[in-house]
Amino acid sequence: MMNSRERVLKAFNFQEPDRVPFDMGSTQVTGINEFAYKNLRKAYGLPEKEIVYTDQIQGLAQPDDDFIDALGIDVRGLFPLNAHNWNVHAIDGDRYWLYHDEWGITYRKPKEEGLYYSIYQEPLKNEKLTPESIRNHPWPDFSDPIRIKGLREQAERYRAQGKVVVIKDPFAGIFEMSQRICGMDYLLILMASEPELAGLLFDQMVKLKIDFFTSALPQLKDVIDVVALMDDYGTQVSQLISPRMFRKQIKPRLKQVFDCVIENAPDAKRFFHSCGNVRPLIPDFLEIGVQILNPIHIKATGMDPFELKKDFGDQLVFWGGGVDTQGILPMGTPEEVRDDVRRNLEALMPGGGYVFNTVHDIQADVPVENIVAMIEALHEFGVY
Repeated sequence: MMNSRERVLKAFNFQEPDRVPFDMGSTQVTGINEFAYKNLRKAYGLPEKEIVYTDQIQGLAQPDDDFIDALGIDVRGLFPLNAHNWNVHAIDGDRYWLYHDEWGITYRKPKEEGLYYSIYQEPLKNEKLTPESIRNHPWPDFSDPIRIKGLREQAERYRAQGKVVVIKDPFAGIFEMSQRICGMDYLLILMASEPELAGLLFDQMVKLKIDFFTSALPQLKDVIDVVALMDDYGTQVSQLISPRMFRKQIKPRLKQVFDCVIENAPDAKRFFHSCGNVRPLIPDFLEIGVQILNPIHIKATGMDPFELKKDFGDQLVFWGGGVDTQGILPMGTPEEVRDDVRRNLEALMPGGGYVFNTVHDIQADVPVENIVAMIEALHEFGVY
C-alpha cells in the first residue's frame, strides 16, 4: 500500500495510484469552516480540541493529526503568517467585531451569528489613486523572516508522516488583492480607463509576492512539494475581465511571479486557484507555468469536468471539483452527495492527474451527514 506522498506524486505524474489522493485543509481555498470541522470530528468519534485557525477571516480550521489519520487525508499545508492568521485582534464596534489589518483594510463580523469577516473599508477606496499614493502606502513587509517562522520544522514533521506538503501564497492574487486595496468597482474602471495606473498597483503586488518567494522558498524548497498561488478571474457564467484584458494587464505580471517560483523552487509543483469559469484562460495558465488547476468550479459555465479532462487532462493536474459546494453539499441529501462524487470521480480520476477536494471551502452550515457521505463515496468510488 502506498503512503500519502507516493500516492500524490504518482497522480502528479499522470499515473494511477492505489486510490485518488484526498485533500482537506491544506490551503485557504481547500479548507473547512471551524463549525463544520467540530461537527465532523464528533461524527468520527474524535475528542474536542481547541481550534487552530489557518484563516480567521474565513473561520477555517487547521486539521489536527488525528483528524488527518481518521479521514485518510494525504496533504498538509504550510501557512505563512499574514493578515488572515496573524495578529488578528478584533475590537468592539457596537453590533460588529472590527479588525484593521496590516494592509490598512477594515473588516467586520456581526456579533450575532457572524461566521466570518467581510471587507468593510478598503484603504484607498475614497481617494483618487496616483503614483504617489500607491508608492507611499504603508505596504506590509513580506521578506520578513517571521513570515515563515516554524514552517520548516512543520514541513519536516509532515514529510516524516509521509504527507505531501503545500505552501500557500502569502496573500490574495494580483487582481484580487488590488481590489481589496482600492475597491473592486474602482479597480475595474481604472483597468479600462487608466491601465497604466492600475498597472502600478499590480506591479506593487508582484513586488510583494517576489519579496516573499525569494526569501522563503530557498529555505523551504527541499521540504515542500507544491507552491499554491491564487487569484480569482471567473464568474458563474463568464470572467470578471475579458480574456484580452487579462492577457494584456494580468498575465505578464502573473508570469513574473511564476518565474520567481520556478527559479527558487524548481522541483515544486505549481498550483493555481481561480473560481468560476476560467475555461478560456486555461491555455494562458499553461503558458505561464501552471501545473495544477483548482478548484474545477463544476457548476460554472464551461467547467464541465468531463470536457476539461478530455481537453487538458494530459497537461494539467486537477485538484478539487469533487462535489458541488454551492447546492448539493449544503442542501442536497446524502444520496445526492454520493451520486455527485461518483460522477465527478468518473470524469476526473482516469489516468491519474487528480486530487480530490470540494469545489471550495466547506462552510459552517453543511450537514455533517453530507460531509460523511462525501468521504465515504470517495473511499468507495475513488479506488483504482
